[in-house]
Amino acid sequence: MLFLSLKMGIHTNLQVRMLTYCVRRRRFFLKKQNVRSLLCGLANPFQLWRDCRGLGTGVKDSDHTSAFMQLCSDRYYIIPDQGESFLRGISCAYGPLGMELRKNMLDQWWTSVVMSRAQVFGINTLHLTRNRPVTDQSTLKLVDCNAVDHILSQRGLKLDQVKENLQKLLQNTAPIRTNLLQGALEQYLPSLEVVNRRLPFGLAETGVCYQPLGGHINGSGCPAEVTQASLVWFCSPRTSSQWLDYWARQRLQWWRKFAMGPSSFSSSDIEDGQEGEKVSRGVRILYQFPWGAEPLETLRSLGDEELVQTHKLGRSKLQCKDGRKSVVPHVISVCANIDRGVLAYLHNSLQEMKKTDSKRKLHSRKVLKLHPSLAPVKVALDMGRGPTVELRQVCEALLHELLEEGISTWPGYLETMQSSMEQLNTKYDEMGVLFTVVITDGTVENGLVQVRSRDTTIKETMHIGEIKAFFTKYVNASENI
Repeated sequence: MLFLSLKMGIHTNLQVRMLTYCVRRRRFFLKKQNVRSLLCGLANPFQLWRDCRGLGTGVKDSDHTSAFMQLCSDRYYIIPDQGESFLRGISCAYGPLGMELRKNMLDQWWTSVVMSRAQVFGINTLHLTRNRPVTDQSTLKLVDCNAVDHILSQRGLKLDQVKENLQKLLQNTAPIRTNLLQGALEQYLPSLEVVNRRLPFGLAETGVCYQPLGGHINGSGCPAEVTQASLVWFCSPRTSSQWLDYWARQRLQWWRKFAMGPSSFSSSDIEDGQEGEKVSRGVRILYQFPWGAEPLETLRSLGDEELVQTHKLGRSKLQCKDGRKSVVPHVISVCANIDRGVLAYLHNSLQEMKKTDSKRKLHSRKVLKLHPSLAPVKVALDMGRGPTVELRQVCEALLHELLEEGISTWPGYLETMQSSMEQLNTKYDEMGVLFTVVITDGTVENGLVQVRSRDTTIKETMHIGEIKAFFTKYVNASENI
């Protein structure tokens, strides 16, 4: 897909040709704007062409940030050349470990918000909804490039006719979601029967949204994918302030629970209008990156205005029971940016450990000390010296046993390139692997294996029959840390 953001500009044939060039190659998103901005908004068509081709300039990272991003790329968290998107807290092409880390975060978020409390229910809404009210001028729409190409290719049409045809196309095109709030508001009425019209209750959802980012990405104004986790909490107007405080404390505690450095996570109040919307109160959960504090989760008290506007019904039909009274509930929105959360936890968990050897030579090693619940790989299996065929059979049997128990395991014994144990330990520490298990010829003889801890670097000898129970107990215990 091709993302476009069109602004007011000058009427030129070059701009029309440039728009035609873009739409003939793929689909794209357009902001909902008046038709003049749609057709004539290429204030700098050459810049747009460079951005569409990926030729815009990137962000100059510091040496520390560059080294951090290189490690994320080398250790399978993100795909190479995805660093700029990743640093901006938007979805990127994740590697296998990055995908697993994001999945673990979403699972933990869901458990914390939905599974740990009564009266919170999961929902699923569509990206495109034709019945959704469109009042925001920054609304995004998914437009078929063939339809735009057909309009621009018609001969004999005057500029006003082209504008009119494009305007009709936009009016008949469904908007895509820029957040998960609207979908929850739409499902409010169908959910009342589930809760017997009693307050409070919440609707939770996770998914991808598209957000207009202005000129932040190469100056193109291209919208970007963001993985969000959303809770919309419906409560009594008299208790909405207390509920906002409750969720703010709960969410900050959750972010700090999995952090190596909890003090890097903080909260701050949102001033009215600071987030581009009018809110009575708001709180942001922040992480302090080297380049500044960035929001991970935003909580807003919205009153009942958006709920009333969404359904356009009489207030009596929206009322719920608050004790003996019937009231239109106030809405509290809790929205987390999971992609930026992945970045925050990776950055927070990276430690450089220094050690002096027997020759007084200083060595340093980088370790991703991710929380056990979030670590993408719990165990790495490798082989030491001994009969290769027999050792591989033992590794495969242990691998399947751990996977059946739900313990994510890295099959290091399948590596074709020979590496020393020191090199393997360095690799697994940078991957954030909790434990490394080495199968040797001694395992074949007496069933003993060597287990190394990422956090302590201590190596212990353990019987292979105890491995599954040991790791299962460790992972389960980490949930309560």
